[in-house]
Amino acid sequence: MGYEQALNAYIDATNTHRFDEVSKLLAPNALYWFTDTSCTSLDEIQAYFQNAWDTVKEEVYRAEDVHWIAVDERQAVCTYSYHWEGYVRGNHASGQGRATNVFVKDNEGAWKLIHEHLSPSE
Repeated sequence: MGYEQALNAYIDATNTHRFDEVSKLLAPNALYWFTDTSCTSLDEIQAYFQNAWDTVKEEVYRAEDVHWIAVDERQAVCTYSYHWEGYVRGNHASGQGRATNVFVKDNEGAWKLIHEHLSPSE
């Protein structure tokens, strides 16, 4: 799987709402920057995802306008607009923002997400 397919697989895994699926695509030292916090361990990342899935029921997450801004044999960096929708306290809700994802190729040749930075749209 190439880096572009790794991004698609990551989005698909996120939409399963099962962190065991997401974690298959993460580097062991992954670092996430969200608007309200940073997650520096897989346990912290899992807790953040679980909280989001508990808060936004039936969430669907998607990436649009993906731009690969730096790519070589071992790393690939993309930016995109993210969009989500689901139900918060029974009411339909949605949002969007900007994302930067950094993928690295591990020793087995698999692309893994090592960094994600999400921020809301201005």
